Amino acid sequence: MSDRSAVVRVDGAVRRFGRLVAVDDVSLRVRAGEIVGLLGANGAGKTTLIKMLLGLEALDGGRVLVFGAPPSRAARRRLGYVPQGLGLYTDLTVDENIAFVAGAFGVAHPPPAPNEIAAVGPRLVRDVGLGVQRRLAFFCALLHHPELLVLDEPTSGVDPLARARLWDTIHEQAEAGVAVLVTTHAMQEAEQCDHLVVMSRGRRVGAGPEADVVGDTAAVEVVAAQWSAAFDALSAAGLPVTLAGRAVRAAGVERSRVEAVLAGASIAAEVRDVPATLEETMVLVDRAASARPPMART
Repeated sequence: MSDRSAVVRVDGAVRRFGRLVAVDDVSLRVRAGEIVGLLGANGAGKTTLIKMLLGLEALDGGRVLVFGAPPSRAARRRLGYVPQGLGLYTDLTVDENIAFVAGAFGVAHPPPAPNEIAAVGPRLVRDVGLGVQRRLAFFCALLHHPELLVLDEPTSGVDPLARARLWDTIHEQAEAGVAVLVTTHAMQEAEQCDHLVVMSRGRRVGAGPEADVVGDTAAVEVVAAQWSAAFDALSAAGLPVTLAGRAVRAAGVERSRVEAVLAGASIAAEVRDVPATLEETMVLVDRAASARPPMART
């Protein structure tokens, strides 16, 4: 598909706050029926980039096009947005929030709310649980049948079952042809996306399907009876270690180095090379990005 088919097109976007470059030469595309995950740790620049494509933050460089034009009020009417803070009026009831959003988007006959939302319709939003609040935010964002869905950390703070249900909604929208851009720092959620754009310290440091982002990044897996001692020894040696059950993993390092550390600590173990996970890859690219000097800006 060509760039002209992109619902969202970002080319070399830059946003500064004083001397801080929050978004540094970032490009991405989001097409109809596609779920694009904007992935990165807190502070990577994801929310700032979202606000730029919504027209809520000005650009200091580059270009953002939504539906083929710069962000505008007309474009906003064609998209649904769920911000980190959900965008709900907590001093209004659930029903009043729905009525307000429907009126703002000119929806004369909003669809019936799902049972769990309808059941708490007369209650103030602040008095219902976070899971229901997030379902309500999704419902309100979809009232006007948007062509683009923009979701900023949409499942933060909810239990696994509620998270799964929200992702079911996201997939239903994509299957209906809606373009979806979703930010997350949860690796499990990244696996739900068709395409990933990885950000670190304001920069784009990777892009593509999960397999392309991980690429040939490898890890070393250690299986030992003294797994806790192995973890401590490798960590003390400065290696990026994680646990998978009782298996100790170190990504981006040579097996010979791991074996040397274990031998020096007199720890017997089975050591083997394995593919890195997405989470391990993210740690490595974040470290590499932090080691690079900042780009000069005038």
